[in-house]
Amino acid sequence: MNRLVLSATLAERSAMRYTPAGLTALDLVLRHESEVSEDGTLRKVSMDIKAVALGSITRQVGAMALGSAASFAGFLASGRNGRGVIFHVTALD
Repeated sequence: MNRLVLSATLAERSAMRYTPAGLTALDLVLRHESEVSEDGTLRKVSMDIKAVALGSITRQVGAMALGSAASFAGFLASGRNGRGVIFHVTALD
């Protein structure tokens, strides 16, 4: 199963665009910071991940202020040209 739920803040958001199929799309950068236990040792985790919102979810993401925290849910897919990973956001809490 390919499912990701990530607590993050909205670090960057591009202008609204449209896919060739006519869907609304927003390119995003999400920032996550937390502490996790790894082999009994606390480790600070900090990362930025590229994400995209397509279709109806773009209304919710588009209304968020930069720096807002939320729980983003979706799936991972290959980026354009098979390079890197893109988080496709399908739900927001």
